[in-house]
Amino acid sequence: MKVICIGNFPPRKCGIATFTENLVKSILTAAEIQVQDLEFEVIAMNDRSQEYDYPPIVTHTMKDRERADYENMARYINNSGAEICLLEHEYGIFGGDSGLLILSLLRKLKMPIITTFHTVLEKPSFHQKEVLKKIGEYSSRIVVMSSLAIEFLTDVFEFPREKIVRIEHGVPDFIKLKDTVISKPKSWENRQVMLTFGLIGRSKGIETVLKALPGIVKNHPDVLYVVLGKTHPHVLMHAGEEYRNYLINLTHELGLENHVEFLDQYVQEHELMEYLLGADIYVTPYLNKAQITSGTLAYAVGGGSAVISTPYWHAEELLADGRGLLFNFNDYEALTKIVNELLDNPDELNLLKKKAFEYGLNIAWPKIGAHYLAVFKEVIDEDKAGSIIRPLPFRFKMPELRTDHLQRLTDDTGLIQHAKASVPNYKTGYCVDDNTRAILVCLMAYRKNKDERYLKNLYRYLSFLMYMQNRDGSFKNNLTYWKNTVEEVGSDDAFGRAMWSLGYLVRYAPNDSLFQIARELFYISTQQISELRHARGYANCILGLYHYIKRFPDQENYVKMLEMLADRQCQKYHDFDNPEWHWFEKTITYDNGILPMALFLAYEIIEKPEYLHIAQESTAFLEKKCFKKGYLTLVGNGKWPSFIEAGSDYGQQPIDAATMVLLYSTIYKNTPDQDTLEKLRQSFEWFFGNNDLNLPLYDDETNGCNDGLEEFAMNRNQGAESILAYLLAWLTAEPYIQH
Repeated sequence: MKVICIGNFPPRKCGIATFTENLVKSILTAAEIQVQDLEFEVIAMNDRSQEYDYPPIVTHTMKDRERADYENMARYINNSGAEICLLEHEYGIFGGDSGLLILSLLRKLKMPIITTFHTVLEKPSFHQKEVLKKIGEYSSRIVVMSSLAIEFLTDVFEFPREKIVRIEHGVPDFIKLKDTVISKPKSWENRQVMLTFGLIGRSKGIETVLKALPGIVKNHPDVLYVVLGKTHPHVLMHAGEEYRNYLINLTHELGLENHVEFLDQYVQEHELMEYLLGADIYVTPYLNKAQITSGTLAYAVGGGSAVISTPYWHAEELLADGRGLLFNFNDYEALTKIVNELLDNPDELNLLKKKAFEYGLNIAWPKIGAHYLAVFKEVIDEDKAGSIIRPLPFRFKMPELRTDHLQRLTDDTGLIQHAKASVPNYKTGYCVDDNTRAILVCLMAYRKNKDERYLKNLYRYLSFLMYMQNRDGSFKNNLTYWKNTVEEVGSDDAFGRAMWSLGYLVRYAPNDSLFQIARELFYISTQQISELRHARGYANCILGLYHYIKRFPDQENYVKMLEMLADRQCQKYHDFDNPEWHWFEKTITYDNGILPMALFLAYEIIEKPEYLHIAQESTAFLEKKCFKKGYLTLVGNGKWPSFIEAGSDYGQQPIDAATMVLLYSTIYKNTPDQDTLEKLRQSFEWFFGNNDLNLPLYDDETNGCNDGLEEFAMNRNQGAESILAYLLAWLTAEPYIQH
């Protein structure tokens, strides 16, 4: 059996590194005892480009913020002969928001994955929740260290219970040291020692113990409180030694100089074992209940310390049944009372130590290693039998159509352009671009289920469009929240989108009043069609004319307008077309699917072969850019690709995914083949996580749509363009996906 483990590893100094080292050693020891052939490799994570002098078991390293490292390592692992990948997961280990870069590795692995979750949150953020859910989807087993973590994973993250295994945090085999003579530090001689150890930061609540000490030393003047540990590196980076200095100053203020010792050092495990066995009482005064696992607490119990702790989650579980004592957060008076009572009653103190030590024997590393080895065997047997729980090809549950966020962005004037998170940002005002697409969405939704709410909003958006139209048929685009326009004539894009929505409304108006208004506005605007100069203006206007002609096929003048625009679109294509570049511009930018889509529709009306040829050739060219990874990777706005240089995959926007859905829907209606249907599905799946970040754009809590994919995070703003793109894609894709 060969196992590759991904995580931190010594000499990197952190709790996960120590855990991983102990776990790997314990599994190898268990395999040796059971006479099992086991080969182990470790791939270690390097933080902020630091390098370490790793032992031979670490065969490779990855830089946490280098996406290419993750993808390259996936290829290595797949070719390594490994039968299991063991992942040690903590949010701070991997790059990207909440460690999302690890997903790009996991999605490519071809062997079973077993993941240890060191943190499981009851109320995760969007990124925390979605990253963990996706890791769970890729993993054949999830190992957690507490019963509460199982509850969170099944209730909050909706994991199947059969995937989850509880294996407690391992501790050193203290039995080997229990009867040896422990050499206490000189400063501890003839003292009753209270100990706290671990990386130092404000969440540790050490000041609670300091405030309790005056009441303790009053009764027990020989008490010494030892704070053992370095300041957490992330705390050190952002705040320096501010917290440690605060604790030192508080010690002086309370007159405790002779009763407190700060050991600013990172100790090796054998030293830590000696410190624990030499202490009388161990205290974890953490300030936050939401800590699902504490390695320091487990070590203290394993070492047979009399443990006193605040009631965070792991402490409540591990110290149950008399294995320790609890006091409330920040309640230094209660801590004073508990410590005094224990020191006054040595028999009670020793009983507490005895219960803790006996429990620690059950979670010593040799036994933990055997548990993991058993899980490895079980998963490999299932894999060979073909019964392993593997992630299916990307599939998702189609949500119901919800327009809550669209309504949230809508006021009496129209649709607000942007949002901060899911909150409308009034300062950004309104634009024709968004309100015209909102007309499309509401009319499509109304046609689907005749809900009067859609009709009510349609009137509001159409009123806005009518207000923004100039007498000559052109449109202003932007209106401030204070009802001031900022330009006389908007862009070709805005004009074309207005024509698209009006043409669609002419075709599908639910009543005569709306039909007459739409037809009038459309007619006035046709006088501006010849003024258009840009490809997307042509394309959007073609869509409007297409729908108008579908309602009135005998009006030849509108057919001629459509032909003129389609010819101009083709000329744009010929201006830039070469053997390596089959596109309408020198760069590929945004809203790209709309360009070939317009020519497919123009061909349907006019049947000019050139339109079909260019539509097909440009679609194939766009597909090479957007499906190069086996799923939809949109052109990013960080840097547009051209025939001279490659662009960016990041800054991907929902509008582009939506127009890809529209493009394939158009193609499928005329050529209903399975490949087109699959590309339509994949384009829609982009909204639900089949994308470069492996995370959904659609937010099922707000019913909004995030604004885009960046390199290391989701853009969590949920503006009008994004929700309209999602709703337009939903309304277009739903008939194909549901049936």
